[in-house]
Amino acid sequence: MRLEGARPIAVIETIVGMTVVFGVCYLFQPADPLLLSMGFPWIWLAATVFALRYGALLGVLAGLCIVLAWLLFYGPGAAGELPPISFVGGLVQLILVGHFSDLWTSRVARELTVNEYLAGRLAAITNNHYLLRISHERLEKDLLAKPSTLRDALGHLRGLAASDGQCDGLPNMQAMLEYVALSCQIGEAGVFPVTGKSLSSESVACIGERFQLDAQDPLVHECIATQALVHFRQLDGLDSAYLACVPVLFSGERLAGVLIVRRMPFLSLNFDNLQLLLVLINYYADGIEQHVLVDPVQQLVPMCPEDFALELGRLARMRRVSGVQSSLVALVIPRGPVGDSLFDQLIHFHRALDISWSFATESAQVSVALLPLADQNDVEGYLFRIESAFKSRFNTDFVQAQIASYRSDIDPNNPGEGLLQFLLLCGYHV
Repeated sequence: MRLEGARPIAVIETIVGMTVVFGVCYLFQPADPLLLSMGFPWIWLAATVFALRYGALLGVLAGLCIVLAWLLFYGPGAAGELPPISFVGGLVQLILVGHFSDLWTSRVARELTVNEYLAGRLAAITNNHYLLRISHERLEKDLLAKPSTLRDALGHLRGLAASDGQCDGLPNMQAMLEYVALSCQIGEAGVFPVTGKSLSSESVACIGERFQLDAQDPLVHECIATQALVHFRQLDGLDSAYLACVPVLFSGERLAGVLIVRRMPFLSLNFDNLQLLLVLINYYADGIEQHVLVDPVQQLVPMCPEDFALELGRLARMRRVSGVQSSLVALVIPRGPVGDSLFDQLIHFHRALDISWSFATESAQVSVALLPLADQNDVEGYLFRIESAFKSRFNTDFVQAQIASYRSDIDPNNPGEGLLQFLLLCGYHV
């Protein structure tokens, strides 16, 4: 039985309602206000309505009201004429009807609770979906404005630097600046080369409206003096017409020019974006005077290919200047029919930005991979994908095939010495 059926308002409504029914019946038939002589127990129909509305407990209360009304209207003298079968049957009817009312009311209440919970969850999911849609739209806008990652940018900039190591100019600077401006969201900028002992007043490449260099600007002076990236917040109150200056340094020492940014979105003027700008400029500049990076590596490791040594030197400087980590990975595969097949498969397994160097010894074949922008987790994923490929095609793994794997970070200060020590660790003697 429902406890809510015993609320005072429900009890009062039941008693008053039954009293009104008795009064109406008395007005129409004063001699028989309970309509006992009509053949059908109509008075119990009113009590059934209250049983359906409030349940079995108040249904029984409505039945007791009928008993009290019988004693009131028919008098104590007529107590012997009390129809027990009619009253007992009526009470049983009220209990049964009230029981089903209690049952279905409980089910409805339970469904309402579930629906309220689901409505709350739906509201939460709707809010999350709305936030996700807003975030997705913001991400799309960011990707349209800045469509490349650092990995994509390095892959694009590899071919822009001059291939001859003695070039004193800034080859492909316009194409390079356009790509950097797109990646770093630069609105207006120019690259001013060094002519003699000072910067030229005319730019060799520009984005947006072309402008002449203000040689007396404090931001330009600070950039040339420190040969480091400088932005307007570092001027300690001095006024500048520019937002940032980035030096273009050949091999990290000789100043070849300065990239001056005059306009860019406010949200793009942050540390991460400026660091990306510095990394891209340095990576481009390192590819111009290649011999400065290649020669120290090949003096220690003569067999090292030129492109491998160049990329090693560029990534070493990137880590030294910006802290971006790259890794060396070597796989030593024993000679033999299975080993040769695995080695052939390994040669074709590399990512777009990776550079591989393979050589053979009397007892094994060695593949050294240079993984730009790769830390310990990236190396583990790289080795896992190779091992999974071996399992799917040759039904073997590193342990069964006796493959040894080695991993090392790039030495930021002496990449050639770091490569030599790594090869010695792999069992290769120069």
